[in-house]
Amino acid sequence: MVEVFKTNITKQKQSKQILEKLNQSFPKYNIDFDLEDCDNILRIENPIGDVLNDHVIKLISEVGFYIEPLRGEFADE
Repeated sequence: MVEVFKTNITKQKQSKQILEKLNQSFPKYNIDFDLEDCDNILRIENPIGDVLNDHVIKLISEVGFYIEPLRGEFADE
């Protein structure tokens, strides 16, 4: 399952810190940012099941960043 999120993470250093946290919490997920996109996209794939959206959102929100799931055409990629 793939989930795509809109964030306010704009800097490479910020994205690196978030990736480290997410990889610690979700070692089986494939996670990457697209900071070139106007929505500062966070893309997460769980090859063995659903992405735990609530946990991802909580983790990122707790460190002071905005995150929301994107719905629609991107949700099924």
